[in-house]
Amino acid sequence: MTTQSSTRTDATGHLELTPEGADLVLVRTFRAPVEDVWASITESERLGRWYGTWEGEGREGGTVSFTWTAEDGQPVVATTIERCDPPHVLRVQMASGEGTWDLEARLATRGDLTELTFVHHRADLEDVADVGPGWEFYLDRLEASRSGGAMPDFDPIHAVLGPVYGLLTPS
Repeated sequence: MTTQSSTRTDATGHLELTPEGADLVLVRTFRAPVEDVWASITESERLGRWYGTWEGEGREGGTVSFTWTAEDGQPVVATTIERCDPPHVLRVQMASGEGTWDLEARLATRGDLTELTFVHHRADLEDVADVGPGWEFYLDRLEASRSGGAMPDFDPIHAVLGPVYGLLTPS
């Protein structure tokens, strides 16, 4: 795969304080109908172009076997679909090495644009310097997969944005 020559220098994420903890929130905007962006984040083949593929019960309450296609060794993790409200809300519980990640994608139409709000609920503040750049990397990959652009390289993104995310405080 080709990698991008330029590296993102701005963090698109911020931390929001909730009664349950701090949520890491990242927002991206696409010039595309909401249904098309929804397909990019839910259809296994399209999702596999930038993030990973899944097999299993692709329905609310179902569990899928998710394969990370952009990670070394392509790990497979159990993922439960907590909420699926096409084409606006997808919330999953994804197994991780340290427990379970509570992830949500919300899509909204803004004129001829679709806004994607990605939320990592109850983010571990000690890990946000790594997790934040990781989600930037994946959302950059989503943008590249939709535009036909070059895929980004994680290391430069992490090197630039890790310190930025490490300084974030919930508001």
